Amino acid sequence: MNILVINSGSSSIKYKFFQMPKKKLLAEGKIEHIGETGSDIQDHKAGLKLILNKINSVDAVGHRVVHGAERFKKPVLIDQPVIKKIRECCSIAPLHNPANLAGILACSKLLKGVRQAAVFDTAFHQSIPDYAYIYGLPYEYYTKFCIRKYGFHGTSHEYVAHEAAHALKQHINELKMITCHLGNGCSITAVDQGKSIDTSMGFTPLEGLVMGTRCGDIDPALITHIMKKKRLDIISMDNLLNKESGLKGISGLSNDMRVLEENSRKGNKRARLALDIFVYRVKKYIGAYTAIMGGCDILVFTGGIGENQRGIRGRITKNIFKHLNKKPKIIVIPTNEELMIAKQTYQLMNGRELRRDPAHSAGLINAKRRRQR
Repeated sequence: MNILVINSGSSSIKYKFFQMPKKKLLAEGKIEHIGETGSDIQDHKAGLKLILNKINSVDAVGHRVVHGAERFKKPVLIDQPVIKKIRECCSIAPLHNPANLAGILACSKLLKGVRQAAVFDTAFHQSIPDYAYIYGLPYEYYTKFCIRKYGFHGTSHEYVAHEAAHALKQHINELKMITCHLGNGCSITAVDQGKSIDTSMGFTPLEGLVMGTRCGDIDPALITHIMKKKRLDIISMDNLLNKESGLKGISGLSNDMRVLEENSRKGNKRARLALDIFVYRVKKYIGAYTAIMGGCDILVFTGGIGENQRGIRGRITKNIFKHLNKKPKIIVIPTNEELMIAKQTYQLMNGRELRRDPAHSAGLINAKRRRQR
């Protein structure tokens, strides 16, 4: 089965084309500048046409969809009710879901009769218990406005967790694992018996670690304080937190870890400070997740920084597990979210239920009963 995997952004479409179940990559590429001034590519439909001119015999399409809220706990075949629910999630993912939906609708027009699947970044984290995803706000904000921790990078975390267990020839259902997706966007997930039980990103991808341009965890009262001091409106404040903070904001130089390491070696104090803060925050989350799981068997690094910055990995792992009698294995696994989407799409197209741990399912039912009491 030939499966086209689409990652549709606001002005781009990334794609990979796989032959499944052989996992053979047949083609890959990226269409950019969609809808931008001066571009010949007016919309996602036109971009998809360019892709389809390069490949043949598409049997199915798998789409990356960033936000599925609580509606989607696993990948699903796309139909009109699913499209409606994805559209409803646009209000809590306005930068991502509309673009993901544009890719789905373009495929519906150009690949009539070809089945499509939606694979959600948030789905893997739907196993997180309520006491870990509910914020300390009035409870009605959760029930009325769906405000809770959702987590992101779920497809990557799920992929590397399974690949790490396979590489070490261990059964994932017997492991306590911490997966670190470190790139321009960063998140860490506690994976217990193959299930996400906590993750660093929250309602949006802004929460958690210090990232390339995102601030990560801060005192929420700082937002109104800075808005008053700098006389910023909501849009400007959002831009500050998401695009002008993190490594870029601290260093005043760049969000590129390689640039910061080079300048740190040359004695730039703010570059060194940015690296110190980044490493400290990662170590803090690893320590916290080791505590909530009562140990850690495997620590996984992935993403651009996690895979390639050996010096940063070394700083993160130095003495971090010295208090444990049993030291976890540390492993680097290159992420391949597109392959994970292709695998899950292939399973759906063949009528297979995605594997779910019966004990985990029982835990979800019990948790739901607790909330209903």
